[in-house]
Amino acid sequence: MAPAGTETRPTSDRLRETLFNVVANAVPGSVWLDLFAGTGAIGIEALSRGASMAYFVESSKRAARTIRENLETLGIDEGYEVFERESATALRLLDAEAIAFDFCFLDPPYRKMGDYEQTLDFLSRSRLLKPSSLVIAEHDKHFDPGEVFGQLRRRRTLRQGDAVLSFYSKD
Repeated sequence: MAPAGTETRPTSDRLRETLFNVVANAVPGSVWLDLFAGTGAIGIEALSRGASMAYFVESSKRAARTIRENLETLGIDEGYEVFERESATALRLLDAEAIAFDFCFLDPPYRKMGDYEQTLDFLSRSRLLKPSSLVIAEHDKHFDPGEVFGQLRRRRTLRQGDAVLSFYSKD
C-alpha cells in the first residue's frame, strides 16, 4: 500500500524483483538501511527474504505511517525500526550508534538530485558500511549520480524502463 498523491514513488515490482535476484544469496541474516523509504517496499522485501533487521528512514509522516501499516498488515512485528526524520539527520544518528549495514538502498525523490551526492558522500565517510557492504541507488535513466564517492565506487548498473539501479561498494 502507498499513500495517496505523488509524494511517494514506490520502486516497481519488476525492478524490486531484479534487485533481489541480484543480491539473493546475501540477504539471509543481513542488515538493511532503506533510505527515503516511501512505502518501505525494499526493506519489507528484505525482511521477507530473511534479513535480520531493516531500518526505514522516511521524513514524510504519512509515508512513515504507511510503512508501519504495511509491516503490521504483513504480521512483521520485530526486526525493524522506522526513523521518521530527514535522511541526513537519521544517517548521523545511526553513525553515532555505530550500526553497520550490509545493504543500503536509497531512492530520493528524483527532483532532489543533490540528495544522491550528499547521501553517497556521507556513507563513504561513515562507519555505517562494512568492507563488504553494498549501496544501491535507484535513479532515473536521465540522471547519473556519479561513479565515485570517497571510497565508494560504482561497480554495476541495471536499467529497467525509466529506472536504473547503480551498485556501489568500497574500494
